[in-house]
Amino acid sequence: MPALLQRLRQRLTARDHGLLVLRRAGRTAIVMPGTFALCDQVIGNPEMALFAAFGSFAMLMLVGFGGPMRQRMQAQASLAVVSSLFVCLGTLASRAAWLACLAMAVLGFGVLLAGAVSSVLAGASTSLLLSFILPVSLPGTASDVPDRLAGWGLAAVVGLFAIRLLWPEPAADPLRGKAVGACRALAARLRSEDEASSPDHQQIVRNAHRALDELQRQFLTTPYRPTGLSASDRAVVRLVDELNWARRVIVHSLPIPDDSPNLAARRARIAAANVLGHGADLLAAPRTSPDALHSASAELRAALFALERDAADVLPPLSGRGPGNGTGASTVSTDETDETNEPADRQVTEVVDALEPSFRAHELAFVVGAIGDNIDAAARAERRTWLQRLLGRQATGLPGTLSAAQERVSAHVDPHSVWLHNSVRGAVGLALAVLVANLTDVQHAFWVVVGALSVLRSNALSTGQNALRAVLGTLAGFAIGALLLLPIGSDTTPLWFLLPVTILVAGVAPAVISFAAGQAAFTLELVILFNILQPTGWRVGLVRIEDVAIGCGVSLVVGLLFWPRGAGAALNTALSQAYTASSRYLAAAVEFGMRRPGSRPASTAVEAKRQAVRAASAARRMDDAFRQYLTERGAKTTPLAEFAMLIGGVIGLRLAADTVLDLWERDGDRAFGEGSAAHPTQLPHAQLRHTLLRRTWQVTDWYDDFARSLDGERQVPRSPDLDADADRALVRALREDLRDKHGIASATAVRVIWTGDHLSALRRNQPTLVQPVLATGLVHGERAPD
Repeated sequence: MPALLQRLRQRLTARDHGLLVLRRAGRTAIVMPGTFALCDQVIGNPEMALFAAFGSFAMLMLVGFGGPMRQRMQAQASLAVVSSLFVCLGTLASRAAWLACLAMAVLGFGVLLAGAVSSVLAGASTSLLLSFILPVSLPGTASDVPDRLAGWGLAAVVGLFAIRLLWPEPAADPLRGKAVGACRALAARLRSEDEASSPDHQQIVRNAHRALDELQRQFLTTPYRPTGLSASDRAVVRLVDELNWARRVIVHSLPIPDDSPNLAARRARIAAANVLGHGADLLAAPRTSPDALHSASAELRAALFALERDAADVLPPLSGRGPGNGTGASTVSTDETDETNEPADRQVTEVVDALEPSFRAHELAFVVGAIGDNIDAAARAERRTWLQRLLGRQATGLPGTLSAAQERVSAHVDPHSVWLHNSVRGAVGLALAVLVANLTDVQHAFWVVVGALSVLRSNALSTGQNALRAVLGTLAGFAIGALLLLPIGSDTTPLWFLLPVTILVAGVAPAVISFAAGQAAFTLELVILFNILQPTGWRVGLVRIEDVAIGCGVSLVVGLLFWPRGAGAALNTALSQAYTASSRYLAAAVEFGMRRPGSRPASTAVEAKRQAVRAASAARRMDDAFRQYLTERGAKTTPLAEFAMLIGGVIGLRLAADTVLDLWERDGDRAFGEGSAAHPTQLPHAQLRHTLLRRTWQVTDWYDDFARSLDGERQVPRSPDLDADADRALVRALREDLRDKHGIASATAVRVIWTGDHLSALRRNQPTLVQPVLATGLVHGERAPD
């Protein structure tokens, strides 16, 4: 026996990290029998007792909010209020079959779609649905509302005390903790970059990679977005992409020697390390003073401006053409041999290499500045008073809760949205189950709907597998219940002792043993519960089998109708849309930069911002599709690492567009020191605009073709070879348009070269995206041809 208990303990700790499931099951095993006994034995109201029992189950077993205790209690209280309202609405809608079906469809769709807004709503969706399914499936009138509401309200109030007092979970935010560790690890790596040959540096590099990998794993392996809707939580979510982008920039950067003319780049890197370090401290303790982060952020901005101001000074003179007048109005050189001869090639290398350190430092400063701003926003949001939180007032400069919710919901109003698919399927499935239960006039119609809810999954195959498990589990639970009830007969006293044990097992079994085991324990729990209310022996189990079988059949039909392909195909489509939207955003950002500062129409800026919003919405749908793919049962035909690489390609494309847009939005200001004798203001002329836009179109056309291949419209495009032609054409355009009479490059030349560097980086990333698609046969389910 001790050996058996030890094995059970090891299995429990391995599958129930932090014993969160055991905590919830234990609390429910105490509260549910207590409230049930109070209403049935003391008050003597069976209707109230039934709602108290299932209210306890919904409030304690089916939901587990995270975060600090105060936030958990607020979320639990909100759930109690909304679910009580659903009990009233469900009772009133139960009077007519058509009304019950329509109400179930509308409310089910709303609850499931609202889960796209935050994890608080996603985690509570089953509890909210149960609070409506129970009353709408049990015909009643307005006179039944007080008893039902009293039972549910009792369970909600007792549940609040139970969560606070009975083995409460430790307040922990795993994503925030991983983000703190990643910030500190990246800061340490930046500070050690000048000692790349030391053993300590190599260990610091490994620590940084490990911290970022753990952060990414924590974010991607959570079934729904692991944060709430609060401004603080939304800021922490944005850190995941930004920290991974910062790692990418650091990996491609080279140490800057002490005698390098790019000392501004070195200062920017140290300033970025200070922002990350102080940001990690504030993120870990958001109620402390933010002065250290503010000071570091100010130093980073100063370093960024110095970097931009001094960047043109490190460029070699651009020679090789006829005399100019500093405005680009001079005649174009007729010497075409400079495109292929050795001096021209050497000049290309000199120009590009001269700005490489400052380009990487600028890229790093941009993303670290965004990281610092997000951390500051998270801390400001958490320093709000309780009254400000209650009224929904956001810290200055942050979007309101309502606008954030609208933004997330609007991202999923798309025919290919996984969350929209799930919401429609779930709503139709539950409404159909309610209709079938009313038309067939089965006993305990509530369990028809619960059966559909418990087995409905992302595709027809998974739904069928779970339906079989549900029926087999129900049969096993009925058999065990029948064996128990035969010797007990009509004596309910032993059943009161068995009830908390079965509740505990029903709560733990799905996570520790299997879905079928959970169904068996749940069936046994119901047999005991209904036999206490109205002793009927083993016949309750037969009713349960009939009801669940009908519910499973309904869910299988809905799965076949609405999603026969599963989450893998939806993820392909979501990836395709994300690449397309991000590619268009990049093109719009470069197009915005190629307009003269004084002549940029408002429509150009509006178009760039509109494409940015579309790219962000497509990225959200991609993220949700990936989470659905993770939670779908069955073997994964494509390794998660390959999908993660493809998702990283979208993130890099979007953030590159963000950086380009930010760079050109400052065109015409004093960041580069323009307007002085040393840095005369120059504007992109026609040849330069055409050259850079053509280079942009080459990059975006490839990503568009790649997106269409993911959606099955064409084969995977071949990654083009990197050559110097584009660099030569760009430098020739710079030489002809963007220099003064002494051959000194202007600040606009720096912007152009940095924009070209972003495009080159995206081209270099293309083979890394093609490889996982070709290796795994992601397109059409087959290996694509070489």
